Amino acid sequence: MCRWIAYQGETTALERYVTEPARSLIIQSLHALEGVSTNGDGFGLGWYNQQSEPGLYREVRPAWSDENLHHLCHHIHSHLFFAHVRSSTGTAVTRANCHPFVSDNWLFMHNGFIGNWDRLRRPVEALIPDSLYPARFGTTDSESIFLAIMGASVRRDPISATAATLAKLTNLVTSGRVHDDKLRFTSALSNGQDLYAFRYAVNDNANTLYYREKANGTVIVSEPLDLDRASWTAVPENHVVIARRGVPTRVERFM
Repeated sequence: MCRWIAYQGETTALERYVTEPARSLIIQSLHALEGVSTNGDGFGLGWYNQQSEPGLYREVRPAWSDENLHHLCHHIHSHLFFAHVRSSTGTAVTRANCHPFVSDNWLFMHNGFIGNWDRLRRPVEALIPDSLYPARFGTTDSESIFLAIMGASVRRDPISATAATLAKLTNLVTSGRVHDDKLRFTSALSNGQDLYAFRYAVNDNANTLYYREKANGTVIVSEPLDLDRASWTAVPENHVVIARRGVPTRVERFM
């Protein structure tokens, strides 16, 4: 499955978390220790600065083979950013299918899948409001979920909007004849100030999620960026990590 990191805190260079650590995202794209070993189906960066909308860079080449990634991470500084390396679950390797995804001032990235996507794609896309459907550029289940969350009053309450969308997805994956379609949803969502990370699954084990909070900020990851496992907190299934600006990070029960 995909590997990703999300950071919120003091402004810092992206390289501090994306390219420099011993178990950096580039290393994980070549050899992840948890989940699928190789994540070579594209990568992406999303970051916030003085602009109202986040910056975005996505590429279909593997993260380990694109020298631009090192240069970008050295020069870009941000107080909140996402980085993602992709392992496709069946949809095409295109720039539009690479994470993160942007809508207005919101960023989203995902590690997981909707089982039997061919059967469920149409009803899942029906959850996207007509006003947001023109922003549907790719073919992934991840982008569909994001736009459905955006249409569920995400600005008013991101956690409730995500929960409402996942409740509908849960109903879809458990309503078939066999009742064994799977849903994995380990994701990050942000408006540029606050950061939310979710770990949830149906008919399967949820993909891994960890976080570490220090004085300078909070970093949330698919797997630790070093071998010091004691310094990372594993997020239980069916929980959300909430890192709001100026407030200590907390983990709450979700769904």
